[in-house]
Amino acid sequence: MTYEEAVALVERAVSPADLFGEDEAEAARLFRRLARLVHPDATPAGSSRHFARLSELWHAYNAANTPVFEVGSDRYRLGETIASGDLAELYLAEQYRSEKYRSEQNPADDRGRSVVLKMPRDPSDNDLMAREEEALGKLRRDGEPRFRVYVPELVTAFRHRDPDTGETRRVNVLVPLDGFVSFAEVRAAHPDGLDPRDAAWMWRRLLVALGYAHQAGVVHGAVLPEHVLVHPEKHGLVLADWCYSVTRPGGRVPAMVDRHDSLYAPEIPAREAAVPGTDVFMASKCVARLMGGRAPAALRGFISGCTLPAPHRRPRDAWRLLAELDELLGRLYGRRTFRPFTMPSGGRHG
Repeated sequence: MTYEEAVALVERAVSPADLFGEDEAEAARLFRRLARLVHPDATPAGSSRHFARLSELWHAYNAANTPVFEVGSDRYRLGETIASGDLAELYLAEQYRSEKYRSEQNPADDRGRSVVLKMPRDPSDNDLMAREEEALGKLRRDGEPRFRVYVPELVTAFRHRDPDTGETRRVNVLVPLDGFVSFAEVRAAHPDGLDPRDAAWMWRRLLVALGYAHQAGVVHGAVLPEHVLVHPEKHGLVLADWCYSVTRPGGRVPAMVDRHDSLYAPEIPAREAAVPGTDVFMASKCVARLMGGRAPAALRGFISGCTLPAPHRRPRDAWRLLAELDELLGRLYGRRTFRPFTMPSGGRHG
């Protein structure tokens, strides 16, 4: 295709469908091809006017072909997939008021906001999505408000019926988390082990998250590397994915992620009750994996005490454990100071 032919296609198009047709994959290929030909920076013959028209048609095409969920007074326009979990896909979406609910007195209703839609791939996992909704709601009601930043913020939840298959899925709507990376990503970036002084602030904040949850009567049940998110620059931490949580005394963790079987506390595969010490066990295993062989003997001993096989022999109070950890860190490294921490690249999770 020549520049002249590309320009002719763009000029003849009255609607997005005139140019791009119905096949989305073919439409994307055509857009990239046309953009290379008419972009003013890509070719001397390029034209700002023609590229602007091409971009306008492409934006309209995507808007028309983007799934929209209508839920009560709100609409959710689905965007890109930002993460694929073990049971759910996380999509960036725009939430805005449906036209019939918009207020003439409040123009802000017309402006959307970015949210994350967490949707299970298999409807049989709807019960796990319900567990997350229940846990996050309980944490917000019963937990100490100042520690809410350590868990995802649930905006709402709804059921979506697939018009093609008739299957119904529970969808959790979450506030986006920008700039966070998981323990799994941190470990991949430091294959020889993370400096224990960097692991220390992550460990401390993870214990705060657990203390917050346990005081509210919630056991996370799946403290795994993909579920612990840290913000390198701000030294923030969020404990994500509460789909495996337990909110009632004597409750059991409903499922396991097989590839992480070595990180689970023994009571989980044994189908016994999950307790605060269950989370302490898994959190300690995750931090130990981050440090690898770089952990000093004193820290290795501390972790051993947190990962004893019998739940009743492990620490069960995350706040007390945090104080004990601080004492140990003080003996090893002196007064606590801020250590800048960087990653090769940032991330975004729900």
